[in-house]
Amino acid sequence: MRDHGPVEPRVPLAQARVLVAGLGVTGRAVAGALPGRVASVVTVAPDDDADVATPSDDAGRAALLARADVVVTSPGLRPADPLLVAARAAGVPVWSEVELAWRLRVARSGGRGPAPWLAVTGTNGKTTTVEMLASILAAAGLRTRAVGNVGTPLVEAALDPDLDVLAVELSSFQLHFAHTQQVQAGAVLNIADDHLDWHGSSEAYAADKGRIFERAEVACVYNAGDARTEGLVREADVTEGARAVGFAVGVPGPGMLGLVEDVLVDRAFHAPDDAVDRLTTAAELGTLTDLAHLAPGDGPTPPHVVANALAAAALARAHGVPARAVRDGLRAFRPGGHRIQQVGALDGVAYVDDSKATNAHAAAASLAGFAPGSVVWVAGGLAKGARFDDLVARRADRLRAVVVIGVDPEPFTTALARHAPKIPVLVVDPGETDTVMRRAVDAARSFARAGDTVLLAPAGASQDQFRSYAQRGEAFADAVGAIVAGA
Repeated sequence: MRDHGPVEPRVPLAQARVLVAGLGVTGRAVAGALPGRVASVVTVAPDDDADVATPSDDAGRAALLARADVVVTSPGLRPADPLLVAARAAGVPVWSEVELAWRLRVARSGGRGPAPWLAVTGTNGKTTTVEMLASILAAAGLRTRAVGNVGTPLVEAALDPDLDVLAVELSSFQLHFAHTQQVQAGAVLNIADDHLDWHGSSEAYAADKGRIFERAEVACVYNAGDARTEGLVREADVTEGARAVGFAVGVPGPGMLGLVEDVLVDRAFHAPDDAVDRLTTAAELGTLTDLAHLAPGDGPTPPHVVANALAAAALARAHGVPARAVRDGLRAFRPGGHRIQQVGALDGVAYVDDSKATNAHAAAASLAGFAPGSVVWVAGGLAKGARFDDLVARRADRLRAVVVIGVDPEPFTTALARHAPKIPVLVVDPGETDTVMRRAVDAARSFARAGDTVLLAPAGASQDQFRSYAQRGEAFADAVGAIVAGA
């Protein structure tokens, strides 16, 4: 059970002294938004840009917190961080940027209330889904942005009066210290063990994801193929009248969105609740052809991409977007880099960058999109407390060979030895970080045959050898480019 301590500061926010803990992207955005809206702001971090260096002793933390009415924490600080523990013990509320953004949001231009939030969380697919959602909303003529964990800080968007609606990506870190936000509609795409080193347990991780549904006004969107997401809806305390809306890559039941042959259909928002034909009709939202540009190479659209599209459509429909805008938005959507992106081909072998597959669940979805025995898998990186037995057991049939990168290959090699003992495995020496990806691509090329795919879907985080998943993907693309140019 989580103990968050008090939620409300002792004084109104406009009179509060706010301590901003951490000065990453989030902390800097928070610190920039607060002047003129609160009594005072103090930043604390290990770097020289902070007003105060992070205290290393109990007395220093107590003295700092004695001058604070609320702490706004970076998602990089774990709940067990000594400063946050001391704040809760001292009765000082701890907020995430999500909580602050909700409290500071401004009215829209034209005298309307604050822009509603359509929010997405889940272990995988958040960024793709929220960017699909923003594309659909824009196709409906709405002024919107994809914000939050996707890149643009939520607190900046909440202060923009020119936005009609926000497409919000939320991580479990951001939701942990979010207390009073009320989304118009929220979605949990899936739940698989991740970030257990931060949350402490699978149950705590899932509970934080489920906070997106609290007080939801119109809809709680869940994955009908993932019972844990439906369970989170059942446990949520929502606004009266809010409905549970499932999505499935298959024929949907009443109150759901899904796929009938190659047609995306809506059986949740297609007709008024009292329509006599509500249970026997559906609205067509688009077809798989509208998603064909999201498939790797000339293959079919991966099921997880279809699922993301259905979740985005459900959130947009909850906001009242017409069916035509769903189709137009999906057609117009172009994913960001490092998401099942072909970066080269040589000797009949495709090279695909899915560096954003930073956990086992994402890597499993990526591998599922390829034919059995056709993938040379480049895997490895920070495990974040996870194991990979289930991933390898489920997807061993897709593998021709595996090239393992990363400072600690053991979680990957152990799972491969146990569940895919006949698959060739090569571990890349991590010693020369600057050349690790070139050596990995060279090794993968030696295994691959015409018709195969060399797939970078690491299943681990990147920070052991790279600044980010983006830099890791760029290194892969550069290495592929080098071998193609030299062929």
